Formats: sequence, C-alpha cells, structure tokens
Amino acid sequence: MKLLRVGPPGLERPAVLGADGAHDLTPLTDDIDGAFLADGGIDRVRAALAEGALPPIEIAGQRIGAPVARPGKVVCVGLNYIDHAAETDTPPPAEPVVFMKAADTVVGPDDTVLIPRTSVKTDYEIELAIVIGRTARYLDSEDEADEVIAGYAIADDVSERAFQHER
Repeated sequence: MKLLRVGPPGLERPAVLGADGAHDLTPLTDDIDGAFLADGGIDRVRAALAEGALPPIEIAGQRIGAPVARPGKVVCVGLNYIDHAAETDTPPPAEPVVFMKAADTVVGPDDTVLIPRTSVKTDYEIELAIVIGRTARYLDSEDEADEVIAGYAIADDVSERAFQHER
C-alpha cells in the first residue's frame, strides 16, 4: 500500500495505490497530513481497502504531489554513513549531526526543485525519508520508535555546498 497525493499544486487529492490499482481517499480524509496520520488514518485506509470501500481513481498522467501535506518539520541527519563522511573528507561524527530544512521544500517527485540563482555547487543525495506519524518525544526503545513511524519515502536532499561550506 502506497499513500500519495495527486493533482496540481495546492489542489492535490489523497489516494492510495493498492494491489488492484489506485483508489480515492477523499471518503476518509481531505488530505494526507499530520492530523490524518496521528489519528489512525493508515489503519482506516487498510480497513477500507480490505472492505473494497474506496472508489477507484485514474492517476495516469496526473502530477504526483509531495507525499504529506504541510509537514510540520523536516529534520535531517548529516554524515549518516561512513562513506559519505569519507567523500566529504570529514571524520565520522561522534554523535548525529542534526539540522533542519524548511518544510515547504518538500515537493513531488517530478516537481521543479528551486535552486538559489547564485548557486555554484548544488549537490544532491538520495535519502530514506522516515515519516513520523505522531508526536515522538523521549522514546525509550526501538519498539516505541517503530510505533510512531507512519511510513517511508525516497527523498532527494538538495544542498548548495558553497553556501554551506565556504560562506
């Protein structure tokens, strides 16, 4: 099962890809957002799919939007694997390097990525995005962490390295 949002920017509608094709999620929710994820939305989608309660939707030729509407924040972990530290000529960090990206930088897979006009060293990395579906503070175990994960996505992390390292 894959959740997605289809349609023009700002007018996306929620959908799900199941084993038998795409289905409209508007009978369950207006959008795939934090409130939907935190309130058992994924379980409702699974149940509705199993019951055949979601109408089919044609998504061929439609734009695929960002997977989550209005994400609350984008938290990133830098130098998160040894090879990346080596390629940047940086020793692996003793603890995670955590930084933020603006939530409005999350776009659909075929959308234009806006790059600063004076960019000279734009770089990108493919990342695993973990979508946190509800508040997660001071978790004591991996099991507790697993319970707040709503899903996963592939992400392009785009950075301007000259701004980051030389200015």
